[in-house]
Amino acid sequence: MTQSVKTRSGGRSARRAARARALPDHMRPIRPGMDGGQYKPLTPADMDRIHAAALEALEDIGLVDAPQSGIDYMTAAGAILGDDGRLRFPRALVEDAIASANRTITLFGRDPAQDLELSGNRVHYGTAGAAVHLVEADGRNYRECGVQDLHDAARITDVLDNIHFLQRPMVCRDIADNLEMDLNTIYATCAGTTKHIGTSFSDPANVGPCVEMLHMIAGGEDKWRERPFVLNSNCFVVPPMKFATESCETMEACIHAGMPVLLLSAGMAGATAPSTVAGAIVQAVAECLAGLVYVQAVKPGHPAVFGTWPFGLDLRTGAMTGGSGEQALLTAGCAQMHKYYDLPGGAAAGIADAKLPDMQAGWEQMCSNVMAGLSGLNMVYEAAGMHASLLGFCHESLILGDDLIGQAMRCVRGIEVNDETLALDQMREVCVGGPGHYLGTEQTLGRMEADHVYPALGDRTSPKEWTENGKPDLIEKARQRKDEILAKRSAARFDPALDAALRARFNIYLPA
Repeated sequence: MTQSVKTRSGGRSARRAARARALPDHMRPIRPGMDGGQYKPLTPADMDRIHAAALEALEDIGLVDAPQSGIDYMTAAGAILGDDGRLRFPRALVEDAIASANRTITLFGRDPAQDLELSGNRVHYGTAGAAVHLVEADGRNYRECGVQDLHDAARITDVLDNIHFLQRPMVCRDIADNLEMDLNTIYATCAGTTKHIGTSFSDPANVGPCVEMLHMIAGGEDKWRERPFVLNSNCFVVPPMKFATESCETMEACIHAGMPVLLLSAGMAGATAPSTVAGAIVQAVAECLAGLVYVQAVKPGHPAVFGTWPFGLDLRTGAMTGGSGEQALLTAGCAQMHKYYDLPGGAAAGIADAKLPDMQAGWEQMCSNVMAGLSGLNMVYEAAGMHASLLGFCHESLILGDDLIGQAMRCVRGIEVNDETLALDQMREVCVGGPGHYLGTEQTLGRMEADHVYPALGDRTSPKEWTENGKPDLIEKARQRKDEILAKRSAARFDPALDAALRARFNIYLPA
């Protein structure tokens, strides 16, 4: 007697429809903030030596070019200004800053459901960068990007499950005035997504008007300060070991305005940082520790993300290598140092040197994204959409990145071993008097959505079915998905009264 195999009613189409529906949070196989930390390229002794070298660099070499306000803050805290103009940081000062810094930071979204908790090994993926070109995948062209392109990126990000935050991925090249560019960057991103947003400011004087806009969007200064949903991505240093004077003034203004800051050190190994992976990490750690002292001196306890972002360099061409194995190691090593200090941190991964979303882009993006997640990096910046070593951003690649990051997050989740997953009961049922296979069993069907991540666009059909479907092209599928998203009004759009008030107060470039 042959035992029949239980199947779901409705057949294949019903199963596909069921998989397409959103799962409740408790059943999702992946979700923001899952724990990584399984991959550890540095030994405990390695991290001790990197820490000691960073402290020595801060004590002996120090940093130069802080604004006078920064010098006043940091010397009052215990830094020493030398005759050569360099600020040096005694070991005890740095260790005190580490000890008193936040162990947990919440980065808010306009929608509380989009809040991100940064602590331990909790992993989040998102965008970043300052691309000056938009990559048009269908025409294989690069053109200057504008505010509409940025707004579209925000709208796409808002509906992608595996892109957890939006840090400005490109600049509005169609707005010549820097203040208006900064204001329209905030408008375009906030009107496109309710997820957490990161942005930069062109000038310290621009912070005030931009914060005024944020107060209006939040519903008042008190509500903004309670839940600041935009972070200042701040390149406070110009490696090697120099403060970026105006950026530091911007950072001070953002701290006073209640805006979280990303302390971003972006040296390039072999050019503005030592050429070795370990040396580049030492310098990035030292610079960010100086930044941590700075922030704590301005306002103790202010939320600051430890942003060690060293990049690789192809010494044959002088080009940055965001998609290299070395870049993946730099990012994973930095993530370990964040855990060494127990500080919320971020670094760069997912960058493609490839000019288009092709096979090269795939291996480059997946390599560093997986390693960043497995290392427990809290904020994986530039994880999707970035091409040409950060010179180009591609909407289709952002959409494909959602699939790619889904697979990376499944690697982060790892393997659960318990009585249910060991499946001995299933083995007995199937092998002893059963059908001899697991297809269609209640256990298989019950766990297929909880255990497995299914790509939205990736093609897993047979060659026969692929041919019958017209041999669909992956880039074309991404373009169609982009068109579907942008054909609908953004769920994040502002209330008409608020939008009218913003347009009356500021020169908004996006059409109403």
